[in-house]
Amino acid sequence: MYVLDSFALLAWLQDEVGARRVDQIFREAAAGETALYLSVVNYGEVLYIVERRYGREKASEVMSIVDGLPLTVVNADRALTFAAAHIKASYPVSYADAFTVALAQQQGATILTSDPEFEAARELVSIEWLPID
Repeated sequence: MYVLDSFALLAWLQDEVGARRVDQIFREAAAGETALYLSVVNYGEVLYIVERRYGREKASEVMSIVDGLPLTVVNADRALTFAAAHIKASYPVSYADAFTVALAQQQGATILTSDPEFEAARELVSIEWLPID
């Protein structure tokens, strides 16, 4: 099981170095070989980054693409939000990244990322580092 963070999803959307591994995970999820999750908070993070860089129309295109991917978007319910708040209070990660960590803990999943900020929370969850070069 995997949890995508915004770095992993953006790498795939922009066909960056880590995109091949993310694509492989998508294929495995589509085949029912693994489960794949994305926090709605991280989904929103991807959308605001895309809209800020490329405009609202491109963000809408990205939303259509992501909604068609073999992953489960997990809403930020009370339990997940409180777990993320505790992680944010205890570790130097962004609030959105705290949701990624909390979701990975909740699902017993591995985080797929290239964001070095997760190094601070590596004792809490399993992390698969995507290549960046």
